[in-house]
Amino acid sequence: MDDKGNGPLARRTLLASTAALPLAAVLSRRGSAAEFTYKFATGQDPTHPVNVRAGEALARIRDASGGRLDMRLFPANQLGSDTDLISQVRNGGVEFLNISTSILNTLVAAVGIVNIGFAFADYDAVWRAVDGELGQYVAGQIAKAGLVSVTNLWDNGFRQITSSTRDVLTPADLKGFKIRVPPAPILTSLFQALGASPTPINFNELYSALQTKVVEGQENPLAIIATTKLYEVQKSLSTTGHVWDGYQIVGNRRAWEKLPADLKEIVQRELARSGQDQRADIARLSVSLRQDLAAKGMAFHDVDRAPFRDALRGSSYYKDWQAKFGDAPWAMLEKTSGRLA
Repeated sequence: MDDKGNGPLARRTLLASTAALPLAAVLSRRGSAAEFTYKFATGQDPTHPVNVRAGEALARIRDASGGRLDMRLFPANQLGSDTDLISQVRNGGVEFLNISTSILNTLVAAVGIVNIGFAFADYDAVWRAVDGELGQYVAGQIAKAGLVSVTNLWDNGFRQITSSTRDVLTPADLKGFKIRVPPAPILTSLFQALGASPTPINFNELYSALQTKVVEGQENPLAIIATTKLYEVQKSLSTTGHVWDGYQIVGNRRAWEKLPADLKEIVQRELARSGQDQRADIARLSVSLRQDLAAKGMAFHDVDRAPFRDALRGSSYYKDWQAKFGDAPWAMLEKTSGRLA
């Protein structure tokens, strides 16, 4: 997504705005009767499962609350970049935010433990960790930062590497590779350890950075690559699955505490329901999007992940992050990841 109005990006911005209009119009008509009117912001394209399922949840919340709670959806970074939105949810300008764990990590360091490189072999391992002891630990750390973890993690997906200049098949192919990463130390350090040249860039500037060759490649889950049309500027995709990334729904504490207990229960119940639906969406898309992206010209390369993990073990990457997170949460992670450091 681009905020500069360049070519096809301007069309996507127009489409995103148009897609949001009917919802906003309906909400504005109902807003006057609401006891609480809250903003729910995301960074994803309106067609992404995050926004589809969030929209369904917000509609159910409105109905179940009898119109007392009107939560308005603002997708596609309409209210600011990811880092801007984190600041806004902290100060109350935005009441609820759906944000990837790799970005929230910049505020709540402990969140990044779920983004350790090559930690999870598959989704079974992911859900055992984040729906269990490790997820409870992360929610507690979010609370200490003055925010509220509203429900279990939603699914961003396993991140994959794309490129316009080379095929990434082994760790050696990453040497000197100019790759865009989110402004997240957990990902910057991963690619530094693998010998790449990571460049932190906010997501709303990603397409432009790829189009103008500021960077050669990027890494994101398939749903992001598809909904933001990165296949237009990237032709090679390596299924590294190097990091699993989740979406954390966080709330402003003051706004959350203003809600009566019955409304809190409705919010948590409906967001949890949509979270399960969204997880299932991403699971289905991980299969269908491979076919769709290949049809749009992306070349897929299945890679052996073991050499990448071995390369990280040969660096200080795992040991450094274990020291930062602490032995106790690291032990929670290794219950599902196996021994890392």
